[in-house]
Amino acid sequence: MPSYVGAIDQGTTSSRFLIFDETGKYVAIHQLEFPQHYPRPGWVEHDPNDILNTVSTCIDECINKFLDDNARSIKDLKAIGITNQRETFIAWDKKTGKPLHNAIVWCDVRTLELVHRLIKQNGVDVFRKSCGLPISTYFSAVKLLWMIENVPAVKDAHENDTLLVGTVDTWLIWNLTGGINGGLHITDVTNASRTMFMDLNTLEWNQQILDFFNIKKSCLPRICSSSEIYCHYKIRDKEIPIAGILGDQQAAFVGQKCFKSGEAKNTYGTGCFMLFNTGNTPFFSKSGLLTTVGYKFGNMPTVYALEGSIAVAGSAIQWLRDNLGIINESKDVNTLAALTPDTGGVYFVTAFSGLYAPYWRDDARGCIVGITQYTRKEHIARATLEATCFQTRAILEAMNNDSGHPLTYLKVDGGMTASDLCMQIQADLLGIQVERPMMRETTALGAAIAAGLAVGVWKSLNDLDKVNSDDNDLFKPQISSNDATQRYQLWQKAVEKSFDWA
Repeated sequence: MPSYVGAIDQGTTSSRFLIFDETGKYVAIHQLEFPQHYPRPGWVEHDPNDILNTVSTCIDECINKFLDDNARSIKDLKAIGITNQRETFIAWDKKTGKPLHNAIVWCDVRTLELVHRLIKQNGVDVFRKSCGLPISTYFSAVKLLWMIENVPAVKDAHENDTLLVGTVDTWLIWNLTGGINGGLHITDVTNASRTMFMDLNTLEWNQQILDFFNIKKSCLPRICSSSEIYCHYKIRDKEIPIAGILGDQQAAFVGQKCFKSGEAKNTYGTGCFMLFNTGNTPFFSKSGLLTTVGYKFGNMPTVYALEGSIAVAGSAIQWLRDNLGIINESKDVNTLAALTPDTGGVYFVTAFSGLYAPYWRDDARGCIVGITQYTRKEHIARATLEATCFQTRAILEAMNNDSGHPLTYLKVDGGMTASDLCMQIQADLLGIQVERPMMRETTALGAAIAAGLAVGVWKSLNDLDKVNSDDNDLFKPQISSNDATQRYQLWQKAVEKSFDWA
C-alpha cells in the first residue's frame, strides 16, 4: 500500500497542512490566512490562538480532501512533520494553558532600545561563538526579556514557575498533545538555534546565556533532534506519529536536499533566507552571516549552515498592494513590472524593520531613491522585485567570501519564485544559474522528509533521490557581469541612504 506523510506548515501570514506521497508530490492541501496585528509602528504580533485554530482547521480540511479518494485510508498516513516561522516567541501559563501575551513576531522591532542597552554593556557579539548569533531584535531571547520586563503577567508567571515559552512549533505540539492535560513541551535543534539560548556545540541551553538574560531554564522546552518520533496525534481514531520538526528555512534546506557541504538554497517568502551547508562543524562568518543548525536527523551527526537573512521580500509586494494600492493582488506585481524593461534609475531599499545580513543595521529604514518626473508605478513595481535580488547578491558575495568556493548555481523556492521575471532578474544580478523545482512547496516537503525518515517511509538519504526529482526550471544570466556590477554598486549607494533613520 502507498505511504503518505503530512506536514504542518505554519508561516508568518498563513497556516497550511499538506500531504505528500513517497515521490514528494502533494496530494492534498488546505491553507488559511490569519490576522496580523500592528499595535504600534514596528510592532508585529499574532494571536497564538489564531495560529493554533488555523492549523487545526487546516489539518481537518486537508484530511477530508485526502480521504475523498476512496482508495485512501487514514492508515496510509504514516507520520506528520511540523515546520514553522522561526524566532516568533510565545509565552503562556502552564496551569491555564492561556497565552499571556500575543506572539511577538520575528520581524518585530519593539526591542530596539533593549538591544542597544545590551550591546552598550557587552558588545553585539558577546555570545556569537556559543550561539552563532549577534544580539539583535531578530532573535527570541530579547523578545522574551522584553515580555518579562514589560508584561506583568509574564513576569509573575516567570517568578512563580508557571511560565512556559517557546517558538511556534513548541506552542503547537504542547496543544496538540493535550495542553494542560500532559502536553509535550519540546522544540528541535533548528528552532532552538534561533533563540540565542542554545549552545551550538552541545545542542543544549547555555546556562551562561540564560544567566545573562536572567531567564529560568525551567520555562524553556526540551531540545530534541529534527527527526524522531516525539509523540502521537489522534486523527479519525488513529494515533499518528509527530516525527519531524524544522524551522521553516531549515525545512526548505532539507526539502531542496542540500545534504552536501557547499550546497545552498534561497527561499523567497515574507522575508528571504539563504542557507549554505558547512558540514558537521559550526563555521563562524567574517562577513556578517549567521551560524545556525541546518538539521539533525535522529542520532546522525548535526549538520550546520551559514545563513543570510533578509527581513523584507514578499512582504514588500504586500505593501504595494495593501498600503500603496498600486496592485490588486500580489501576482499583479509581475504584470506591472513587465511593462518596463528597467526601473528608470529607481532603487527601493525595503528596510521596513532595519536591514539584516550582511549589513545588520537596525537604524535603517525603507527608502526609494532615484525618483524623477519620469517615474511611474511600473518602475516602483520592478524596483521592488529587484530589491530582494540585490540583497540576495549581497548575501551571496558574503558566503563566497567566507567559503572561498563561489557558488556556481543557486537552488530557489518560495512564493516569489513563481515569477519568471523575478527569477530572471535574480540570475542576471548574480551572474550564475538559478534552479527552481517544479514542485515548489519545499518547506512543507522538508518537514515531511524529516518525519518520513523517522518512521521508515524513506530508509536513508539515498532513498530521497526519487523525491521531487522532476526537471527544474533553469534561469541563466542574460546581461553582462559589468552591467550587473554597475547596477549593484548603485544599489549599495542606495543602501547607504537608508542608514541612521531610526
